[in-house]
Amino acid sequence: MSAKPLSTTGKLFAAAASIEGLTWAGLLFGMLLKYGTGTTGLGGWLFGRLHGAAFLFDVAVSLVAGMRLRWPLWTTVVALLAAVPPLVTVPLELWSRRRGLLPARAA
Repeated sequence: MSAKPLSTTGKLFAAAASIEGLTWAGLLFGMLLKYGTGTTGLGGWLFGRLHGAAFLFDVAVSLVAGMRLRWPLWTTVVALLAAVPPLVTVPLELWSRRRGLLPARAA
């Protein structure tokens, strides 16, 4: 089974979801270092800032994707809510690919 090509907006959505997921993982690791091991707060400081920017980027891209790819309102709302719990944007992006919500051409 070959992968379906993604639209430019779909690629941007996939990138934003991955970046947001990676920064969430980094933030959780930073919190582990600070509160779990008590070694340093630097990881939380760095990934907190990176994750904040990635979160805002993901929200903006989700709104743009919802409009440009003409998603149903519930899909856009789910994409926005997925940015809140840790690492949910990654499975959402994979689900969006499988459901054909990131087509090569906007509908």
